[in-house]
Amino acid sequence: MTGATPTPRRVFVLGGTGTIGRATVRALVQRGHEVVCFVRPRTAGAEARQQSVQLLSGATVRFGDVTNPASLARDGFQGERFDVLVSCLASRTGVPKDAWAIDHQAHMHALAAAKAAGVSHMVLLSAICVQKPRLAFQHAKLAFEAALIASGLTYSIVRPTAFFKSLSGQIARVKKGKPFVVFGDGMMTACKPISDADLGAYLAECLEDACRRDKVLPVGGPGQAVTPKQQGEHLFPLLGQTPRFKHVPVALLDAIVWILAALGRVIPPLAAKAELARIGRYYATESMLVLDPATGRYDANATPSSGTETLFDFYARVLKGESSVERGDHAVY
Repeated sequence: MTGATPTPRRVFVLGGTGTIGRATVRALVQRGHEVVCFVRPRTAGAEARQQSVQLLSGATVRFGDVTNPASLARDGFQGERFDVLVSCLASRTGVPKDAWAIDHQAHMHALAAAKAAGVSHMVLLSAICVQKPRLAFQHAKLAFEAALIASGLTYSIVRPTAFFKSLSGQIARVKKGKPFVVFGDGMMTACKPISDADLGAYLAECLEDACRRDKVLPVGGPGQAVTPKQQGEHLFPLLGQTPRFKHVPVALLDAIVWILAALGRVIPPLAAKAELARIGRYYATESMLVLDPATGRYDANATPSSGTETLFDFYARVLKGESSVERGDHAVY
């Protein structure tokens, strides 16, 4: 679906300044929707606020505290009517305090404010890893998913597989002549990564596609699922290098988690670091694909594909200087 939509809607967006949020806002604006983005002030300065406005060209930008119900109503919705709430909001670190404050409670506040503003449909960016929840942020996301499903609103819960930015952190080290790091043999996990632009378009299309209503929607990018080893095997030739790998045993990650968890019982800041280590271990050992509940195995063939750009297309564009890698708090390398 491209171009202006025949039924433009008023859309309230959370998490619009992230890379996926920006892509989603662009897709909504391109389809003719009236978009209002509620964002945290980058700093108190007018110049920083103007940067947010420029990032979200075509949308109205309002500033406030998404964790504060009064700010959501006063500074965000402002007593106006909206049709759709789109959230690309996520906790920055995934540690328990942050996860429950953002992935769950902030969304609960937003859901209540949206219902009061007349919203009838919510499009939620979730994550495919909630299929096998072992981490605080996964439980927080699932708790809100359940609340949304029970809310009476039409919902589209989108669970993407993996993002290009999370799989591009080793480009710089390989350019420096270093080996590509994999855990175990580099073949125990796989994913179907999706670009920001393709995911943004998918989220925007949920407003119009009746088949995506009242559904939990796993989605990956085009092409076959790829393993970490295959990622390295494609990256080295783009740099004119022979593939070289450094194999890190998963047992090392287990030891790091155990040590940090033990120390975290007496040194509270290390408890948060232990959770970050658990997150790293999870992504190193679990595939980002649809999980077959009957077999307990991940199924690439059952993982839907959307979009046109592959991870290796993105690698090539980065190496040509046509794109850059914006990495977040969940970076492993």
